[in-house]
Amino acid sequence: MYQPKQFKSDEPAVAAELMRGHPFASLVSNDDSGFPFVTHLPLHLEERDGRFVLLGHVAKPNPHWRHLQARPEALVVFIGPHAYMSPTVYPDLQRVPTWNYLAVHCRVRARLLEDPVAKDGLLKKLIADHEPDYAAQWQGLGEEFALKMLAGIVAFELDVVEWACKLKVNQHRPEAHARMREIYAAGNEDERELGRWMQRLGLGRDPAK
Repeated sequence: MYQPKQFKSDEPAVAAELMRGHPFASLVSNDDSGFPFVTHLPLHLEERDGRFVLLGHVAKPNPHWRHLQARPEALVVFIGPHAYMSPTVYPDLQRVPTWNYLAVHCRVRARLLEDPVAKDGLLKKLIADHEPDYAAQWQGLGEEFALKMLAGIVAFELDVVEWACKLKVNQHRPEAHARMREIYAAGNEDERELGRWMQRLGLGRDPAK
């Protein structure tokens, strides 16, 4: 990922917050021909001994797990809030539009989980992330049904060996920050979240004041 220094974050807590807040990721591997193969999927983040580990699964008919088995190194991309930014935020006219966004890229090494108990534990973690109340229903479906469902997926752990976090909100253009925050505060969900990140980073005044 292209990383101008003004947009780079080296804080693990920031990267973890983005990955947990926007868990629907893109997993990218090379297929047998060497062409990138992409699966979009939710991932559960864990922190173990100071490193990140991502847990997920694909349907057994999805060939992605075979690509991971043959070539364990892969890329995971998390995209946080993102939004267009008009050049009208600048006090002068010689400006162009841009797109602001937050993202985390992870270089990972995959390990398949074949044991039904391990797969069940992984599913329970994903359930806890997205719908904790469903846990009781899952447990009540019966062992035979659960084993049938577990046999239909391939689960994996993705050990993060390297990560990069990018926070692009025009940090290098302070003359535009106040107007950007005003526009984002009145915008859609992504724009409002970008505005909150600007506030967190100390960029511009609070539009409510």
